[in-house]
Amino acid sequence: MPSVCGSLGPKRFQYPHEVSLLFEGQHWADRNCLSLAAEAPSAVPTVHLMAATASTMSLSWLPPEKPNGIILDYEIKYHEKDQGEAIAHTMTAQRSNARIEGLKAGTPYVVQVRARTVAGYGRYSSPADFSTNLQTDPPKSWQEQLPLIVGSATATLVFIIAVVVIAIVCLRKQRNGSESEYTEKLQQYITPGMKVYIDPFTYEDPNEAVREFAKEIDVSCVKIEEVIGAGEFGEVCRGRLKLPGRREIIVAIKTLKVGYTDRQRRDFLSEASIMGQFDHPNIIRLEGVVTKSRPVMIVTEFMENGALDSFLRLNDGQFTVIQLVGMLRGIAAGMKYLSDMNYVHRDLAARNILVNSNLVCKVSDFGLSRFLEDDPTDPTYTSSLGGKIPIRWTAPEAIAYRKFTSASDVWSYGIVMWEVMSYGERPYWDMSNQDVINAVEQDYRLPPPMDCPTALHQLMLDCWVKERNLRPKFTQIVATLDKLIRNAASLKVVTNSTQSTG
Repeated sequence: MPSVCGSLGPKRFQYPHEVSLLFEGQHWADRNCLSLAAEAPSAVPTVHLMAATASTMSLSWLPPEKPNGIILDYEIKYHEKDQGEAIAHTMTAQRSNARIEGLKAGTPYVVQVRARTVAGYGRYSSPADFSTNLQTDPPKSWQEQLPLIVGSATATLVFIIAVVVIAIVCLRKQRNGSESEYTEKLQQYITPGMKVYIDPFTYEDPNEAVREFAKEIDVSCVKIEEVIGAGEFGEVCRGRLKLPGRREIIVAIKTLKVGYTDRQRRDFLSEASIMGQFDHPNIIRLEGVVTKSRPVMIVTEFMENGALDSFLRLNDGQFTVIQLVGMLRGIAAGMKYLSDMNYVHRDLAARNILVNSNLVCKVSDFGLSRFLEDDPTDPTYTSSLGGKIPIRWTAPEAIAYRKFTSASDVWSYGIVMWEVMSYGERPYWDMSNQDVINAVEQDYRLPPPMDCPTALHQLMLDCWVKERNLRPKFTQIVATLDKLIRNAASLKVVTNSTQSTG
């Protein structure tokens, strides 16, 4: 069982110009007293040979049934069958497939794969025997390739003509001052392979966005079991989903309250239209919607451990630094995916990160809280220029000018890092929102939480650079965290500060 070996009394952080932050000390565990350890992933299932030539083999496999965390990469071990493991070669792959090159023709090989998480490597898969081809395919003469060359040239010419025609149509519409809801889709057609987020509010009919991005579920497939919370528009429930031909799964169900207006229904379903465009292991997965019966529902995957902030407070001091960094890495990977799709979250905070039973963190809450009425009992969101802003998590330029970008999401991510390393403390403690704004404007930054590695606090400070163009991109943040995970010794350097960074 985890053990807690010490506690701190209230500690006051002194700031210049009489700015102070009161840290109400909670129970903190001594690093040497923790007995909770991360478990390595289970073995990779059977490896499959997808294709082979005289010198290469293309392989694929399924992830472990029990990853027990975020899979960082896979290690592939292979050797000639008649030579044994003594001279085996290894390589790594980021995905569940790989191509081995430089092999001997007509030679049998033994291949095994294992997964790696922050807890280390799991067990290898069972040995699989595959052979390369005897020889490469003979080269075709130019006469045999002529039809292919002509066909490719014709297809290329047709594509160029299509692009020119589409460009002319778009230019004419721009000159006429008219905008088409399909222009963005045409632009995506011109640049295939680059998936870009589409704002559902650009649709003249919001229901069209729901139909395009969210799957309609028959209400008979959904069973609500219990209410587990309240959302912006109604209740949040735990339930079960049984689709035809698929096994029954546990799901989370958001329901729209009775007596809703057309605008409330539109705003409620817009979250499904947004969520349905995403497909990433660190983004909450949409199962579908129920719109043809009452109540209207949004059905998503169920996350056993709930919101990250409350989960951390409930398990104060019970995780290793590597486990916490693994959580942060997952959140950063999800945000990198959103940033690559040109989606700006605007409300990234630990309360909007959900945690499953394997400690995998997923970004959630793609709702439109900024459009809702003010709640004077909840100081988290403050009115600003006609919208609601979570002051403690928001970048200065977004507060002052409503300038929300991926760079402002990076600022918020730095606050999430601080929340995680402090086990769910409230950023800036009991300071008022206006005091927070003033302190940040005067270049005060949150000090490192107790026992926070120096490298992590430096990454937080990088996220809180006032000039937004100088903040790291999420791609860089993921790379930095991966480097820290690989070099665990760097996480042992700790600088506990009692003053703010200014």
